[in-house]
Amino acid sequence: MQKRNASAAVIGAGDYIGAEIARKFAAEGFSIFAGRRNGAKLEPLVKAIEGTGGEIHARSLDARKEEEIIAFLGDADKQAPLEVCVFNIGANVNFPILDTTERVFRKVWEMACYSGFLAGREAARLMLPRGNGNIFFTGATASLRGGIGYAAFASAKFGLRAVAQSMARELGPRNIHVAHLIIDSGVDTEWVRQRRLDALGPSALGDPDLLMPPSSVADAYWQLYRQPKSAWTFEMEIRPFGEKW
Repeated sequence: MQKRNASAAVIGAGDYIGAEIARKFAAEGFSIFAGRRNGAKLEPLVKAIEGTGGEIHARSLDARKEEEIIAFLGDADKQAPLEVCVFNIGANVNFPILDTTERVFRKVWEMACYSGFLAGREAARLMLPRGNGNIFFTGATASLRGGIGYAAFASAKFGLRAVAQSMARELGPRNIHVAHLIIDSGVDTEWVRQRRLDALGPSALGDPDLLMPPSSVADAYWQLYRQPKSAWTFEMEIRPFGEKW
């Protein structure tokens, strides 16, 4: 592994997608700053990355708090120039509209949209003086269409996509690559598997081609990072070959 003088921040470094993104960029020599609400849950990721010679700094982080985002990204930039910021908070919930409380709607918006704005703005603030950087946002099928029971989640993901698109138009000419990754699939996590099992029964888990490995998401982000600026992608859609769309 060749060490880079660069840091990559993963906001929403959960056990699956976020962890794989962190592993991928750590393997490529980045100093990783990983944040999630319960920082103690990052211990297995820290051991995995440090065990392969990588560098990772794990933090508890509430991405809805402006001061915490500023401090988190600022510390990453002090460790090594912030070159990549990945916003990966999901907040996927499903409620019939009459059961969607004000609290649920507001909390989902804060997590999936508002915190993305904070992360993107503060990453841009650090990257612009150097004229270089990459800001990536994790989207979903709900970024493009609202399904039954997804009023809260889809509206937040629609909003995040708009934030990302506005940033891409503004910052692209200043050499900051902003991209939005739409994951049009269930990702192979324990939570998704249980939801499919509850809704559809054991047969729902019989087709491995319908669940996306988290490592495939990390690979997609690496592809976005590696793109030459003469051919940047703003929006990339990824789905397993067995997924209907």
